[in-house]
Amino acid sequence: MGEQAQTANREHIVTVNRGGPMLAINIVLFLGSIALLIYSLAGRADPIWFLLIASILILIGSIIMMPGFFTLQPGEARVLVLFGKYKGTVRASGFHWGNPFYSNQSPLDATPTAAGAVAAQKGGAESRRDKLTKTRSSSRFRVSLRVRNMNSDTLKVNDRRGNPVEIGAVIVWRVHDTAQAMFDVDNYEDYVRIQSESAIRHLASSYAYDDGEQNETTLRSGVDEVSAALQAELQERLNKAGVTVEEARLTHLAYAPEIAQAMLRRQQAEAVIAARKKIVHGAVSMVDMALTELADKSVIELDDERKASMISNLMVVLCGESEVHPVVNTGTLYT
Repeated sequence: MGEQAQTANREHIVTVNRGGPMLAINIVLFLGSIALLIYSLAGRADPIWFLLIASILILIGSIIMMPGFFTLQPGEARVLVLFGKYKGTVRASGFHWGNPFYSNQSPLDATPTAAGAVAAQKGGAESRRDKLTKTRSSSRFRVSLRVRNMNSDTLKVNDRRGNPVEIGAVIVWRVHDTAQAMFDVDNYEDYVRIQSESAIRHLASSYAYDDGEQNETTLRSGVDEVSAALQAELQERLNKAGVTVEEARLTHLAYAPEIAQAMLRRQQAEAVIAARKKIVHGAVSMVDMALTELADKSVIELDDERKASMISNLMVVLCGESEVHPVVNTGTLYT
């Protein structure tokens, strides 16, 4: 029998009771139960049993109600889970009261991640502080809906031609489906980080760094096309975690240190060749213009040998890197 595919969870919005009126009711029940308890016992040899039992039950009920209060700031949501079953998501900000038996521990608190395990082994103060912050922010199944930035590490990858390059990107993302983020992946923040690194590596291996063929998109020249491709691939990977990728752009792109000098020399050589080509093209045009002007205006008649000599001298003057010091011929043209 084949394995059944996992069904993706889908978020649905629910509303809960406002916290203010429920807090007033809770306070009244709590104080009333205490007053009723005192009344059932005060000045009597035998207590009024039904009042005593009622006051105890009301007191227990008011205490049980207390964990049902929670607040949400703008840009936050709470996922409601009752005895392991997803009941909906509250997105409205403010003071609320829900079923006190809704789970208050987030899977992010209970499930150790690979990054958390490494941090725990190192035992650094900063790692412990990050873990504490993460635990607080993820308690009571709270999920931040705010836009977040993730600046990836600088990765070393081989490009399409096999050249090692260093590449890094910044990714702007947010959670759009809290049910998928909480239940379809183990830890959506780690999932975003790992899948982003994988997408950046795949992108770098799909394009050449530069010097591509005609009309070929490269990492260096096709910045907009590469960024769009990275965003599309990230969105495809992160859909199952309920995450929307707002923007993805490369922030670092360079050859790896071991080939950087060789590639720099190649680029310098290409720049010199391009400059020389332009200089020679301009010099030939100027020589042709000079000969044409001399012939059209009948300034002087030159045989082929003198034309070749004149062309050689003009090319040296126009294409030379250093300043030319001409020798003035005070005799005839043929001496």
